[in-house]
Amino acid sequence: MFPFFGFIAVFLLWPTVLVIAGAFQTSSGQLTLENITKVVGTSAYLQAFWGSIRLSAVTALAGGVFGALLAWAVAEGDQNGVFRRQVVAMSGVLAQFGGVMLAFAFLATFGYAGVITLGLERVAGVDPLTSGAWIYSFTGLAVVYTFFQIPLMVLIFLPAVDGLQVQWREASDNLGGGSWAYWRHVAGPILAPSFVAGLLLLFVSAFSAYATAAALISQGSPIVPLQIRTFLQSEVVLGQANMGKALAFGMVVVVAVVMSLYAWLQRRGAKWRA
Repeated sequence: MFPFFGFIAVFLLWPTVLVIAGAFQTSSGQLTLENITKVVGTSAYLQAFWGSIRLSAVTALAGGVFGALLAWAVAEGDQNGVFRRQVVAMSGVLAQFGGVMLAFAFLATFGYAGVITLGLERVAGVDPLTSGAWIYSFTGLAVVYTFFQIPLMVLIFLPAVDGLQVQWREASDNLGGGSWAYWRHVAGPILAPSFVAGLLLLFVSAFSAYATAAALISQGSPIVPLQIRTFLQSEVVLGQANMGKALAFGMVVVVAVVMSLYAWLQRRGAKWRA
């Protein structure tokens, strides 16, 4: 276990300590609360947090619903069938297909010179970008993020759906309950903690994503990771790297709260999978 804990310490714990320490320091290393007060009191930073939270919530909900339905369809089929193996394998790949590669794939498909964009223009005479370059906007980010949220939800939620016992459905039928009664009183309450926990995990996944948004949006900083990029890489905003750390500290707080709820819900749902 030593290599694993060493990896966690170097690439997770130590950067977190540096972020938290830097959030409460000036550029000269003196302790201060100015960075935090600026983050809390500046509308641009609060708008960035609101943008990140809104984007994460929308994509988590969309990915969670469609991913849960796909997981249910897989669970209802043959446990050893080709469909299940293909969906699980593709979900494992697509859930990790993000960053610059995913942004390029969408740009090559839906961008100004994308395959579908040019195809619709030449074949049907329709310009899908007449109302604006949607792929470079909040809508585009939401669509791209949902692309990897759906397979991630399949991987998260499928074990919970597999945990539903056939005997529970038979008992419900023997007591005179139909499909609606079964899902309302048996399956629904059992799956609810796992479903909400999956939504929280998807929220964190989208909230902390950076590379995809950075590849799509080169102007402006509508979400927090892009705001942090401005302070760390900008040639105009100099000597304010600790402001970026203060924003990162805010992200750490949000993620810590969400993951605490996730762990609690996982414990509640785990008793049905024992």
